[in-house]
Amino acid sequence: MSGHEIELPSGEAPRDPEELEAGAARHPPELPASTTLGPVHLTVSDLRRSIDYYTGAIGLEILEQDDGGAAVGTPERILLVLVEETRARPAHGYTGLYHFALLVPRRVDLARWLAHAARDRVPLTGLSDHFVSEALYLGDPDGHGIEIYADRPRDLWEGRVDRELTTAPLDVDSLLRELPDPASEHFDGLPAGTVMGHVHLKVATIPEAVSFYRDALGFGLMAQLGRQAAFLSAGGYHHHIGANTWESAGAPPPPRGAAALRHATIVLPGEAERGRLVERLRESGRPIHEDEAGPVVHDPSGNALLLAVA
Repeated sequence: MSGHEIELPSGEAPRDPEELEAGAARHPPELPASTTLGPVHLTVSDLRRSIDYYTGAIGLEILEQDDGGAAVGTPERILLVLVEETRARPAHGYTGLYHFALLVPRRVDLARWLAHAARDRVPLTGLSDHFVSEALYLGDPDGHGIEIYADRPRDLWEGRVDRELTTAPLDVDSLLRELPDPASEHFDGLPAGTVMGHVHLKVATIPEAVSFYRDALGFGLMAQLGRQAAFLSAGGYHHHIGANTWESAGAPPPPRGAAALRHATIVLPGEAERGRLVERLRESGRPIHEDEAGPVVHDPSGNALLLAVA
C-alpha cells in the first residue's frame, strides 16, 4: 500500500455491498428524533467459534455467557446477542440480515481497526466511501454481514442524503494517515462509544418495506434506489434502517433453525413513546407479539423487531 508498510487482508477489488446512487421522496417522520438501535440477536452454529471471532477479529468483549449463548459488546453496552443452534446453516436466498453496522466514535477509531485487520489478516469484503460515512465490510463465520464505520460530520451531509448518498472506493491511504504508524498501532478492541449505528435488511419488496418502516413505524425515508433499496431514519440521520432486494427479491423468510437474524432492536426514548408506537401499529392491523423483553413486530418480509426503551 502506497505510503504505509501494511497490506490489506482482502484480495483484489473486494465486492462493494452497497453499490448505489440514491434519491428519495419526502415524508414526515413520526418516531422521536432520539430513537436509536439496540442489540442485534443472531443465531450461530458454533458459539465458541463465534465468540472467538467477535472478540479476536472484531474487538468486542464477552459481557454475558451461558451454555446456549453470549452477549458481546463494549463494557458500556451489549451490541450483539449470539444464540447457538449447532446444526444451523447460513441463510442464503432468504430475507433477513444483510448486515449490522457498528458505528465507532471517530475516524481514527476506524483507522485503528483497519490497521488491526490488515496486520492480523482479518478478511474484508468491501471498503467504501458513502459520502455520509466511511465503511469497512466483512462477514462472520456463519455468513452474517458486518459493517464497521465512522460518520463524516453531520453538517456535511444533513439535508443532502437523498442527493449525496453513494458508494465510491475508500481512500485507504487517507484513512490510515490518521495513525502515526499503522503497522505498529496498538489495538485493544472497539472503543467506548461504539454503538449499533444501523441495520441493513434483506427484504422481499421495497414498496412493502417502505410502507412498513415509513408509514407504520414512522421512520423518515432518506433515500431510495427505485425498487432495489431504501434507507430510513429517525431524527434526520442518514439511515438507521437499510432495506434491499439485491439477494432477496420475492424471497421467503429463512427456515427455523437457520443461522439468521433473530431480531433487531429499536430503542424508543421512553415508555410513553413506545406505547404510542405500539398503539399506532395495532390500529394499523400489525400483529404485536409480547415477548418477555418487550413487544415484537415483524416487517412484511418476516424480519423481527423488538421495541425497547432507553
